[in-house]
Amino acid sequence: MEVAAPMMPSVTMVSDAYEAADGADALVLVTEWDIFRALDLKRIAASMAGKALIDLRNIYPLAEAQDAGFTLTRVGGSGATA
Repeated sequence: MEVAAPMMPSVTMVSDAYEAADGADALVLVTEWDIFRALDLKRIAASMAGKALIDLRNIYPLAEAQDAGFTLTRVGGSGATA
């Protein structure tokens, strides 16, 4: 963040995914990093204003996302939107 922040002054930098999701209308996953594969989806959903999960890496199974209260949108593969 130290390097990126000066290059993107209009972007708010936060310490983790939970802080980023707090009050958000939607959550978009754009990386397959392990830290994002083990998120507590129920915790995140509870802190969000909306319940849209856009999983561009197809990390989370439909049932897990729905159980957390999300409407899941994925790209490619089977079950692209649910």
